[in-house]
Amino acid sequence: MSNILITGAAGYIGGSILAEILAKSALLKKDQIFAAVRSDTQVGALSKLGVTVLQLDLTNEEDVAENVARNDINIVIHTSSAIDPKTALYLITALSKQGKVSGKRTYFIHTSGMSAFYKNTGWPAGDFKDTDGVFETEKRLAASFPIRNTDVSVIEHAAAQGVTSFVVVPSLVYGRGSGEWNKLSVVLPVYVEAIISNKAVYKFPGNTKVSAVHISDLTVLYGQIVEKILQEKPIPNGKEGYYFGKAHELFFGDVLDKLAEAMEVRGLLADSTTRVYPDDASAAKILGVPEQFVQILWNSGDDIIPEIPKIVAWKPKWDKEHFFEHIDDEIQDVLDLGKAKSSLIDSLFKATRG
Repeated sequence: MSNILITGAAGYIGGSILAEILAKSALLKKDQIFAAVRSDTQVGALSKLGVTVLQLDLTNEEDVAENVARNDINIVIHTSSAIDPKTALYLITALSKQGKVSGKRTYFIHTSGMSAFYKNTGWPAGDFKDTDGVFETEKRLAASFPIRNTDVSVIEHAAAQGVTSFVVVPSLVYGRGSGEWNKLSVVLPVYVEAIISNKAVYKFPGNTKVSAVHISDLTVLYGQIVEKILQEKPIPNGKEGYYFGKAHELFFGDVLDKLAEAMEVRGLLADSTTRVYPDDASAAKILGVPEQFVQILWNSGDDIIPEIPKIVAWKPKWDKEHFFEHIDDEIQDVLDLGKAKSSLIDSLFKATRG
């Protein structure tokens, strides 16, 4: 029997993964599912799901090891910080120790970030297939961007500890999440909040192409990896185990034009005229994010060509046309839910302070 731990289970992605597994997995019962959260309030929000909720300090190596051992965890889906590798490495070490005690194979599914594969963070320009030595390229460039360093550290440490690893790389994620705590993503809600607050739509010069995926499609990808693990079916892992959550492409300029039109129809804007940010400092102030991350997260795109997700039969339902048909939902979600209960922006400000 396998027991699975989902970290960041109160978050947008982690909470939605938990909901996906609860709704669709026929191979896991509720008493085999453990959700790691940070606060008492989050414990209360998730406890009604019938899973075991752990208030776990992932930065405390002893706490991590104790909880993994006590609950006989052999699968971890890690959706917390991809910037600092420390928490991931603690979890992998704990899995390895528990695997030796239980005799079970252990698995670590790590959540990375598409920003590691942007040209303006140092990734090579041009089309790049996920079968064309992603790990080797990340390792060569690891020192130049923290998320790449984390990916490499996770894969190498897992291999050394005898833990099977997978790296899932979400692209721009949109749509209302299905978790119990935070249902809002970051990138588009930040834009929507800024538009409402400033009564104006600002965009960057040019029309940057980005990869995107609906949250419901992304959680299916995680769920299919878990199902293959539970069925003991071999799928790409380790250095070859990069699963890019990329369903379709969008152009940021087009997205903001459509948001402006939808805002005008709602009466949230006087007109749908868009303006251009004069510089990154102005963009950072309007968006409420650190200046050094403005271009990386709000004006960057990739040229990754995903093939590996097809091996687990991942077939996203949402495409560009579907996205634009439902773009008003992105506005409604912010109006309904307010500001995202996300730690990402806080972690970005923390990173700027060193």
